[in-house]
Amino acid sequence: MRVFDRSGILFIVSSPSGGGKTTLIRETIVRLAEHDIVGHFSISHTTRPPRPAETDGVDYHFVDDETFESMVQRGDFLEWAEYADYRYGTSRGAVEEQLAAGCDVFLDIEVQGANQVKTLMPEVVKIFVYPPSYEVLETRLKKRRQDPPEAIQKRLQWALREFQVAGEFDYAIINDRLGEAVNALFGICIAEHQKPTRMNARLDAIRKAFQESLEKDFAQ
Repeated sequence: MRVFDRSGILFIVSSPSGGGKTTLIRETIVRLAEHDIVGHFSISHTTRPPRPAETDGVDYHFVDDETFESMVQRGDFLEWAEYADYRYGTSRGAVEEQLAAGCDVFLDIEVQGANQVKTLMPEVVKIFVYPPSYEVLETRLKKRRQDPPEAIQKRLQWALREFQVAGEFDYAIINDRLGEAVNALFGICIAEHQKPTRMNARLDAIRKAFQESLEKDFAQ
């Protein structure tokens, strides 16, 4: 039986490109399911062209600049930002629907977008995932074989900018060993569910039932 409150929690997981946050989120969602917690990985919209192994509607919603701008003007995005010459955005309606259904929602977004979400939803939990070193991140980016050398250089430069504001996040995880990083993110999620402010309904019910039982015993 699940022992947590049914309301969904919004998590932001940010890291430099190649930091491993996508794999980390997916592995954590599997772990959460074993504890009857439903996790939803939000799919962002982007103007970036799909890479060879990517699928529209699975990895991203790939749209052109005109479509993206129309969504911005309509206020469709919970957040949006430009990263490495392309724009990325998170559908506000899709996130709110999942949270209302009691699902934990994970956003794989960069630091600009994280700050926008924090403004609109102060209760969001922000987690920054660090690579263990420059060399490791550079190697990961090259092994993906998804970007030309100039794009990799831009991503490494951008990573340093992200580090400078990562201290504003609620938690930090160093993704050196995947298993340990998954344990860390899973533990953060469980701890957030255990906060009294997220368990008010169950705690009120326990207190009320305790009081009623106590009064009944003393009345006998």
